[in-house]
Amino acid sequence: MSRAAVRIVLTPGEPAGIGPDLCLELAGADQAAQMVVAGDPEALGARARQLGREIRFREYVPGEPLRASRSGELAVLPVPLARQVAGGRPDPANAAAVLESLRRAARGCLEGEFDALVTGPVNKAVINRAGIAFSGHTEFLAEVVGGEPVMMLAAPGLRVVLVTTHLPLRAVPDAITADRLGRVIRIAARDLRERFGIGQPRLAVCGLNPHAGEDGHLGTEERDIIGPTLETLRSRGLDVRGPLPADTAFTPPRLEQTDAVVTMYHDQGLPVLKHLGFGRAVNITLGLPIIRTSVDHGTAFDLAGSGRADAGSLRAALDQAVTLVRAGSR
Repeated sequence: MSRAAVRIVLTPGEPAGIGPDLCLELAGADQAAQMVVAGDPEALGARARQLGREIRFREYVPGEPLRASRSGELAVLPVPLARQVAGGRPDPANAAAVLESLRRAARGCLEGEFDALVTGPVNKAVINRAGIAFSGHTEFLAEVVGGEPVMMLAAPGLRVVLVTTHLPLRAVPDAITADRLGRVIRIAARDLRERFGIGQPRLAVCGLNPHAGEDGHLGTEERDIIGPTLETLRSRGLDVRGPLPADTAFTPPRLEQTDAVVTMYHDQGLPVLKHLGFGRAVNITLGLPIIRTSVDHGTAFDLAGSGRADAGSLRAALDQAVTLVRAGSR
């Protein structure tokens, strides 16, 4: 595959947030792939003028020849907004267009029009205020393209896989079941092999409780659920270690022997990852029939249109998507 023969579709996400700013920032430099932004060209143009950026917009034509994106140029797959948008002022009337851009981009990936999807940040509250039931990017994409989504975040030197995602802590123990844990680990191991090219993935699995339950004295989930599930997976040939105390699972000597750390809940693993690589971290959805990466931050309404938004995470997400596409083509 030539370096130019990768076509990535980007969704800016919430149009009143920093997603459009970040897409425009990427348009300011040559890219190793062809980027297509699924969004409203007029809104993107207005944001470019606000930021004082000279961007050449052209309409993306399905089936057009592949070529790397050029500095100062942005191909746009038009998805019009319902209303004009201003940075920092979200309008629920545009929520349907936000989801339509995701739907169009995801279906394009599923049908082979695009090689991967990179998503900018959305705001769940704005979408819900529009009367649309929406729990997140990952769940929405699974409805569009199918699959069994598993959330992974990656930064240089660390990959973290989540067994549960956006749940209140009170609900986490009941959600840690043998079926769920086994599914997440199997999907993570498969995608690390097939998409990351890791022949025998090594997974370190955290316990749920302090000290991994301390033989049942600090909780029984490790003894009753996590430990037996890992034993079953090991008997099937998977390299899984644990359950490990979370306070030692991320030490450098252990990470040197680990390809990904599996954590039981959101705030068990992501604070470590974001401390290590905030601004460079990438959200990767495993278990989908398409490649999808995303930024590791939110909409940052206060920065929209200010020129102070940092495109580091979106750039990392784009680079990661290109790497995964090329790894899968070997």
